[in-house]
Amino acid sequence: MTTEQRPRGPRTLAEELRSRGDEELAALLRARADLLSPLPGDVSQLATRAGTRASVTRALERLDTFTLQVAEALAVAPQPCPYDTLAALLPGGERELPGALARLRRRALLWGAEHEPRLVRTAQEVLAPTAARPGSTGLGPTVAEACAGISPRRVQELLTGAGLPATGDPVSAVTALTGLFADEERFARLLAAAPPGAREALDRLAWGPPYGEVSARPGPQLRWLLDRGLLLPTQPGTVVLPREVALRLRGGRAHRDLRPRPPEVTARAAYAPDVADAAGAGAAQGALGLIEELLTHWAAEPPPVLRTGGVGVRELKRTAVALDVPEPQAAFWAELAYAAGLVAGDGEADERYAPTPAYDAWAAEPGERRWAWLARVWLTGTRVPGLVGGRDGKGRPLMALGPGLDRGPAAELRRRVLGLLAALPEGTAPEPRTVHERIGWELPRRMTPEARDALCAAVLSEADLLGVTGRGALTSYARALLDDGGAAEAAGDRPADPAAGDTTAADSAADREAAAARLLAPLLPEELDHFLLQADLTAVAPGPLRREPARAMALIADIESKGGATVYRFTPGSVRRALDAGWTPDALHGFLAEHSRTPVPQPLTYLVDDVARRHGRLRVGVAAGYLRCEDEALLTQVLADRRAEQLRLRRIAPTVLISGAPPEILLARLRDMGLAPAAESAEGAVVTLAATRHRTPPRTAPEPVPDGPPAADDRLLAAAVRAIRAGDRTEERTDEAATAAAARTGGRAVPPPPAGTLPRTPAADTLATLQAAALSGDLVRIGYVGADGVAAQHILAPVRVEGGFVTAFDHTAEEVRTYPLHRITGTVELPAD
Repeated sequence: MTTEQRPRGPRTLAEELRSRGDEELAALLRARADLLSPLPGDVSQLATRAGTRASVTRALERLDTFTLQVAEALAVAPQPCPYDTLAALLPGGERELPGALARLRRRALLWGAEHEPRLVRTAQEVLAPTAARPGSTGLGPTVAEACAGISPRRVQELLTGAGLPATGDPVSAVTALTGLFADEERFARLLAAAPPGAREALDRLAWGPPYGEVSARPGPQLRWLLDRGLLLPTQPGTVVLPREVALRLRGGRAHRDLRPRPPEVTARAAYAPDVADAAGAGAAQGALGLIEELLTHWAAEPPPVLRTGGVGVRELKRTAVALDVPEPQAAFWAELAYAAGLVAGDGEADERYAPTPAYDAWAAEPGERRWAWLARVWLTGTRVPGLVGGRDGKGRPLMALGPGLDRGPAAELRRRVLGLLAALPEGTAPEPRTVHERIGWELPRRMTPEARDALCAAVLSEADLLGVTGRGALTSYARALLDDGGAAEAAGDRPADPAAGDTTAADSAADREAAAARLLAPLLPEELDHFLLQADLTAVAPGPLRREPARAMALIADIESKGGATVYRFTPGSVRRALDAGWTPDALHGFLAEHSRTPVPQPLTYLVDDVARRHGRLRVGVAAGYLRCEDEALLTQVLADRRAEQLRLRRIAPTVLISGAPPEILLARLRDMGLAPAAESAEGAVVTLAATRHRTPPRTAPEPVPDGPPAADDRLLAAAVRAIRAGDRTEERTDEAATAAAARTGGRAVPPPPAGTLPRTPAADTLATLQAAALSGDLVRIGYVGADGVAAQHILAPVRVEGGFVTAFDHTAEEVRTYPLHRITGTVELPAD
């Protein structure tokens, strides 16, 4: 087919979008969700919004490396760009080029005829190389652009220096010079006459950056290049290599390193799937235990909330010591509990972090459901615990649970990384370096390479900690958490966001969570209600204990080691801790006998009785503080102890000492001295110190920071397309009616028809009519009474009816509006024509 016989493409982007089918328009709105907010009134508005700089930049950030390289090649090519010219700029990518062009066209970044595509003008401006931003092509301005600041006389001198006849005007001279550089044979003859060193100077600039510096008196080889336009001045002391010359030196290639195919993710190790699942299930069980331990610790000793928000460095260190994990892991578990809504600030004047009521409901669930909830929160969250300890853009430290840790791309990157693992054979652990390279190819503009690599490394390590992966391989139960968008393709389309109010997506997310829990349940060890007491004052729990026995054992004994089996050690301090919490000696003996599968050893019985006999002999109350004891000799011993000097003790009665220190300090110092004091009330009754567990008022989990407008579900997309088509039809009818009215009235304005009686229908019928119209795409006429009491009629194409509102394209106002249902007096269906 000759050029004259080829079909002409659309003349504008709006024409091309108008020619697309409904499914293609829906695909565009799915890929570029920002075009839906607000809903365009017609295709012309859609095309205008698709060409805005913010929307184009966002779309470019979601392109893979090769598709982006195709767009960059188009940005430096003539517009429209013949297909053969574009293919010549991208040698080695001929097989992948049609697919890349199709991706650009689907996203409305490309339009025009198939054989002569055009890049959207805004995309050209964003991708075109400049002095400040040469881009990945490393190309400079064209000869015409570089000669814009050169005098006409100098342009003629360049033409003469290159061996071409002078012309009558600078425009034709620039055209002739451009033609010389574009002609391979003539350019080769010109370059063959270059003096030594000239070609080397050109080669240094050929692949970019194309700008170089020259002295006021350049050498003969540079002077030769400057006199022939092979180098052009941009400002004093700076020259640029014209784009046509660079392409000729490169052999016509736009990129030095063309990457048409994604790098392969290679295997680091391969395991049997059940081995990976077992390892992952063990990590999942450990994760649940650490979350429980963290929140139990914070319920007893709530850390204060910093004035700027978050947990302080010292408190995080104490938490890490309590959990016996490194500080980065402590930050991860705290952030995960915070994102899940299990911990929050209590809102008091002296605000502290404490478990929320949601924690109690979560802890009552079976282990597999608790894990699935945590995994889903981690997968969809945008907070990045790995940033804790760093600084933000203003130099302020980033604290755990504090502001500044949200990163919009985090959720998408987690899904992509897990999608790569899901694409490998089951039980295969990937080489981390190849995962980083693949994500870098899929999202080259999404973030800086350093931030992207750090986030990829964090995803892989956090997945291992949480049990999403086992020995680096994706587990079978974690695969159930991934939706169709989990194995993200280079196309960059996002799945629907369950947090966006999309009921279908939310139901699907709940189904996936339930499926993951069902698969994990058989892999988790059965929770036990017993342990084995041993003669060396230790107890061994051969598996995870149920919640109540586990909480009791954590109070009565110290955890000595964790793993498949947990080892507890009984000490005088741990037994005293239980007595302080209100346990009686008989209750301790009864608990141990009830839950031990072995007889209670005699040394443990003696330990409990000995600590109980000494417990509470000393009584601490409120004066500033006082000690009371029936044993005068014991008070005399305390008064004489040098370690008690800071307490400023003074005897006021044989059995009473007073102190300037408050009761809590007295209790702590006396316990450090090896004594077993007890606190008492003003009435003299022993006060149990751990009778209450600190909880916050009901709190909602923090919402992930959106990385842009949420993706729409299929139903909303179909309704949006219907509304856009309706807007186009209204535009056509309005134009036709205006033309006919002008012909009838000689161009005079036609007054609007008088308002008729408002439609009135029952509220249930109004709702049913609007919902049916939203599904069918029909038009309805409504009666509406505004907040000012003014009644009016509107013709709507409903898009969505929910939450007491109807969102519709208002053909009366020619824009998308939202109306509260309680102000609609009634509806009337309109005929399809």
